[in-house]
Amino acid sequence: MKYILLFVLGATLFSCNNQRVLLLPEVEDTEIREVLDVSTAYIFYDETQPDSTLFNRKNLIGTTNWLVNVDKRLTLKQAIPHIQYLQDKRRKASMHKNESAKNYFTCNDKSIENLGFIEFTNTQFNFTNLDKLDFENSIVMNIESLSYITFSTAFDLNIKLSKENMEHALTLIRKNYNPVTNLTINISKNLTFQDYIYLKDILSKLDESVSTEEFFF
Repeated sequence: MKYILLFVLGATLFSCNNQRVLLLPEVEDTEIREVLDVSTAYIFYDETQPDSTLFNRKNLIGTTNWLVNVDKRLTLKQAIPHIQYLQDKRRKASMHKNESAKNYFTCNDKSIENLGFIEFTNTQFNFTNLDKLDFENSIVMNIESLSYITFSTAFDLNIKLSKENMEHALTLIRKNYNPVTNLTINISKNLTFQDYIYLKDILSKLDESVSTEEFFF
C-alpha cells in the first residue's frame, strides 16, 4: 500500500493532464524498511528534457529526513548531478538545521513487496580521475557493469557481482596483501540507477569498511 501511495503522491505534483510515472529500482532485501518524519524529492525519466531528467525538489523540508526517488532507467551520468545538488544543499543548510536528519534512496524491496531505503547521507560523489589520488591501504573496485568488475591489485579478479562473490574476492585479496582500511568504488557513469542501487544494497551488507567517497568515470 505504501508503494502505491508514493506514486499517487508523485503524480499529484503535476497537473491532472500531465501525470508522470516514476519506476523505483528494485532490490531483494533492504536493511532499512521504515523512515519517519520525511519529505521527498523526485528525479523522473523524461525524454522531452535535454538530459532526459525532470528534477522536482519543491517538497523538501530542511529539518526532515529526505527520501530521494530516482527513476531506475536513468544513468548515473543523468542522476548523480541532481543528487550532488541535494547533498550540497543539506550540508550548507544553516537555518533550522536538524543534525540528525538523513538522506535516503527509495527502492522497491521485493522480499516484502513494499518500500525499502538505502542511506547516503555522508556519501561524496566525485567525477574525478582516480589516477591523481592516493589510495594507500585501500582497494579500488572498478565497475564497468555488474558483470565486469576489477580490483586495483595485482591479484585482479573479474567477477559477476553478488554478495557471496564480493566476500570471496575480498577474502582472497586479504590473504595475498596487507589488510586494507577501506573499499573505494569507481563506477561507470553509464551504469543505470537500477544497477547502482543493487550495488549499494550489496555493499551495505558487507563486513567491510566501504569508503563514503564514490567515483565515476
